[in-house]
Amino acid sequence: MALQIISLTKKFGEQTALNDINLSIGKNEIIGLLGPNGAGKSTLMKSITGVLKIDEGQIVFNGNDISDNEILSKKNIGFLPENNPLYPEMFVKEYLSYVADLHKISKDRIDEVIELVGITPEKSKKISQLSKGYKQRVGLAQAILHSPDLLILDEPTNGLDPNQIIEIRNVIKEIGKEKTVILSTHIMQEVEALCSRVILIHNGNIIQDSPVEEFKGKFESLEEAFTSYTA
Repeated sequence: MALQIISLTKKFGEQTALNDINLSIGKNEIIGLLGPNGAGKSTLMKSITGVLKIDEGQIVFNGNDISDNEILSKKNIGFLPENNPLYPEMFVKEYLSYVADLHKISKDRIDEVIELVGITPEKSKKISQLSKGYKQRVGLAQAILHSPDLLILDEPTNGLDPNQIIEIRNVIKEIGKEKTVILSTHIMQEVEALCSRVILIHNGNIIQDSPVEEFKGKFESLEEAFTSYTA
C-alpha cells in the first residue's frame, strides 16, 4: 500500500473532526474523497500532508511513518489546497522556479510542467494578472512539479470553465496512471470521470469506502447516493 491510515483521530477542543479513521490506498488509484462541508475532509488531507499534527493514530506513506519522517514524506507529496495560496506579485515562471529550488529539482522540469497544465501563454505574467482558472493551473503546477508519489487535490477544478475542466481532468487522469491521487470534490461528474473508488466522510467518520459503481448502487445518480448516505 502506498498510504495507510491507522486509527487516526483528530480533535479541536471538544469537537472530534476525525474519529478512528482507518484506510489503505494503493498505487495508481484515483480516490474520490467526498463529504458535506465540515465532514472532516480537509482535516484528513492536512493530516496526511503534515500540515496538521497527528494527535492519535498513525499515517504510513511508502513504508515510512510521516510523523517520524516529515521532510522525506513531504518531498513525495503534492498538495493543492482549496484556497490555492500563491504569491500574487511573483511572475508565473519565477514562482515555479522558487518551488523548484525548494524541492532541489532541475529547472528543466518547469517548462515541462507549464506545458502539461496549459499555462504556456501566461508563463511571463504576474500571478495577480491571471484569471482564476489560470491561477488554479499554477497551483496544480506547483503540486506536481517535483513528481510526487501522492497527489492531494482539494477542489482542483474550482473556477475553471468547461474546456479547462476537461483539460485538467485529463492531466489528473494521466498522473493517476503512475501515482496515487486523492481528489476532494463536490462535483459528482468529476468523480465519475476520474475516480475508481469513493471514500465518503460524514461527521468525522468513514461511512462508505467502495468502488464508484458500488457506491452508486441502486440509486439513479451519485448525487442521489450522496444525499441518501449523508441525510
